[in-house]
Amino acid sequence: MFPVSPEYTRRHATGAGIGLLLTALLLASLAFMPQVKASEPEAKVVYHADFADPRRFSAMLTSINNMMTHYQNEFIDADVRIVFVAHGIRFLTDDNLDDTPFEADEELKEERDTLRGRLMSLASTHGVKLELCEITRSQVGLDEELVYDHVNFVPSGVVRVAELQNEEDFAYIKIE
Repeated sequence: MFPVSPEYTRRHATGAGIGLLLTALLLASLAFMPQVKASEPEAKVVYHADFADPRRFSAMLTSINNMMTHYQNEFIDADVRIVFVAHGIRFLTDDNLDDTPFEADEELKEERDTLRGRLMSLASTHGVKLELCEITRSQVGLDEELVYDHVNFVPSGVVRVAELQNEEDFAYIKIE
């Protein structure tokens, strides 16, 4: 065993103390950093579709496509949803909804294929979630089988919009 000088002991004890102090400061700073949930998307947006106008629906689809393209280009994880209520049901089926308040007009019939294609592309390519109010669907007697793929049914569309805003911190957008 070699004798250790007091100078050597003092230098290494001071170095070890500084190392412990730095480690403690690092751990303390980590404790005060904002906590991010790994599974939470950075952007959460709900669009409310309760209107009959195909041009307005087309504008909404363009808005959502632009948003999703931006998020994907910036590597931002996003949860974007469209909640369909009342007249919005017209955009989720090829059924003309004859003799209902939501009956398809000529403009919708002319644009339906294009609108369906764009909507299904948003759902399948960009992961946009589509949710239809079950109250609306059942009141007009539309069979679930006549609703497009990728559509989930929610008990109440307006309640769903409120839940997404109040409980899940979704931003609310309605195209006018």
